[in-house]
Amino acid sequence: MSIVSVQDAVRTYHQASFTVQALRGVNLDIQPGEFAALMGPSGSGKTTLLNLIGGLDTPTSGEVLVDGVALSSLDSTARSDLRRDRIGFIFQSYNLIPVLTAQENTEFVLMLQGVAPAVRAKKARETLAAVGLAGMESRRPNELSGGQQQRVAVARAIATEPAVVLADEPTANLDSETKAELISVMRKLNEEQGITFLFSTHDDAILAAARRVIRLKDGHIEADERR
Repeated sequence: MSIVSVQDAVRTYHQASFTVQALRGVNLDIQPGEFAALMGPSGSGKTTLLNLIGGLDTPTSGEVLVDGVALSSLDSTARSDLRRDRIGFIFQSYNLIPVLTAQENTEFVLMLQGVAPAVRAKKARETLAAVGLAGMESRRPNELSGGQQQRVAVARAIATEPAVVLADEPTANLDSETKAELISVMRKLNEEQGITFLFSTHDDAILAAARRVIRLKDGHIEADERR
């Protein structure tokens, strides 16, 4: 079964004097264990598509299923619960909580899930070690480099063992050496733990590492290349 299934998705935005059709009947399936990237120029629809998959937006028509669940069948509370439990998010701007340590940031979603303190602390330490941050658990974001902050964001995204991790331009603020290290970490997590990653990106380094590249143009899929 597909982890993500987008079925004839259309997304139209109505502005005061004009209409923007961001997606035009997109069909896409993401299988368990994929390391896939959405690419395309600004305005191609890739961020809109990622937002639909993440339940942050809803299609004008069509359907999106995540882990076999149709998002349209869920009310806002159930959709929030699915995002919390089954989808990991990595953002360009890290989105860490400044007053929390690396470990506390990694534990945050586990805490929202009601996981016992000792269990979530152990999970957070293991996950931070997996992304190369063992020994940095007590550091706050302002005590970490940009690359280290993004590794904490990756740890937070995967700590809950989600069905899919959605990463929106995760390397945009990093230098070339740091982004190469981060991509290597995510590829290792994908290969060794089977974590499914779907990126929205312009970054040639991510595109080179991806095993599938989905090219969008003018709101539709122009090409879908598996490697």
